[in-house]
Amino acid sequence: MEDNQFSPPPRQIQISAEEAAEIQSRFFAQVYGWMAAGLGLTGGIAMFASTSPELLNFVFGTRFVFLGLIILELVIVGFLSARIFDWSLGQVQAAFVGYAVLNGVTLSCVFLAYTSGSIASTFFVTAGTFGVMSLFGYFTKADLSGWGKLLSMAVIGLAIALVVNLFLNNSILEIVTSFIGVLLFTALTAYDTQKLKQLALLGVTEGEEMSNKASILGALTLYLDFVNLFLFLLRIFGRRR
Repeated sequence: MEDNQFSPPPRQIQISAEEAAEIQSRFFAQVYGWMAAGLGLTGGIAMFASTSPELLNFVFGTRFVFLGLIILELVIVGFLSARIFDWSLGQVQAAFVGYAVLNGVTLSCVFLAYTSGSIASTFFVTAGTFGVMSLFGYFTKADLSGWGKLLSMAVIGLAIALVVNLFLNNSILEIVTSFIGVLLFTALTAYDTQKLKQLALLGVTEGEEMSNKASILGALTLYLDFVNLFLFLLRIFGRRR
């Protein structure tokens, strides 16, 4: 699951450590820029949608519309992850922006379910946690690649548990899955950041356009880590209306 997001791997190249560090620094500036833009767009759309009765009624009035939007989001992420290097840069950018907008629409329910204060405080906790773990993944000398299979299996297991609890509606299971989700996406933040350092060198062998596409893929990956970490923290610390 995670490994497929970073294909194709960069070919072996001979550059100095200083050159590699400079390339990675420029690459991550693009990654974090796109990620911040995506989060800002999602948050803005979510706030706007939560104040529009017409839009809320359209999205949440029937279960089919909401589920349809969720499925569409999954399709966009799936195609973007699998086909990103085959699409034009414009198509990749449009898909990322479109996903951020759709996610904002579906996440508008957060502003209806939780108080503004708890949303804001949880966002800052998420940002701090994400920042620390992303820095750890970037600067650590330890090889985190061994985490890949374990984290992928954990994501699948967590998804199954969440689906099961939709039918059981068990409060204890909800708390357990929330804590597991926080730990999982905290670890994924470090793992994905380190893996993106390898992808940063793609532009050296494949050209600037390929590097730009890779930066959007990296932004999407870290965006998903951030949003999921935020949602699980909100389930634990958020104050409901």
